[in-house]
Parts: sequence; structure tokens; C-alpha cells
Amino acid sequence: MHAVKIKIQITSGNDIAFGPGKADLLEAIGRYGSISAAAKSMNMSYKRAWELVAVMNASFKQPLVVTSVGGSHGGGAILTEFGFEVLRLYREVLAKSDQFVLSEMQNLLSMLSALPNPDLTS
Repeated sequence: MHAVKIKIQITSGNDIAFGPGKADLLEAIGRYGSISAAAKSMNMSYKRAWELVAVMNASFKQPLVVTSVGGSHGGGAILTEFGFEVLRLYREVLAKSDQFVLSEMQNLLSMLSALPNPDLTS
């Protein structure tokens, strides 16, 4: 079986403001209420997750994630309404892009052989 993979990234200057990994991180933060727990769930270091959140927050007009300092009740992180909207719109664009590209790729995909040639190396 053949597959087409689409990767959409939004850049801001030299940074990747948003893309598939950052979308997954936002979803995990929304699910776990913590950057640390989100990072663990993705097998990512806390430092890396925090860096990605910082880039996202700096790249958009409003923060996507807000944090609270730990204490006796612990800290945490939540997605802002703006963050939920960015994530929703990104996922919507991906879904529409997938549908469009797959419909446009049918002729090209039909030209591929049924099985990969094991004699060819990449």
C-alpha cells in the first residue's frame, strides 16, 4: 500500500512557529495540564518541551500556553482559548490538505508499482 504524507509548518523568522510536533505537544499539555507530564508522554525532555512552548508563545500575537508556579498544590500549564483556536485551525487545515492532496495524487499513485523493489537502495 502507498501513502502520501503531508507536513505543514508555519515559520516566523528563523523559527518554526507551529507544526505537527508542536500541535501534538499542545494537545498533550491540554490533556495532562502540565508541560512536564506532556513531555513525558511524548518521550521528550522537559527542557525541549519548554523551549517549544516558548517559541510558540513568542511567535503568536497571544500566548498559546500559560503556566502557574508550583507550590503546595503544584504548578501546571493550560492552553489558552487562543491556543485551542490555533490548534483547531491547524488541525482543520491539515484535514482539508490531506483530502485535497489525496484526490489530486490518485493518478500519480496509480503509477507506482505494487510492491517496493528490494533491489533498489535509497
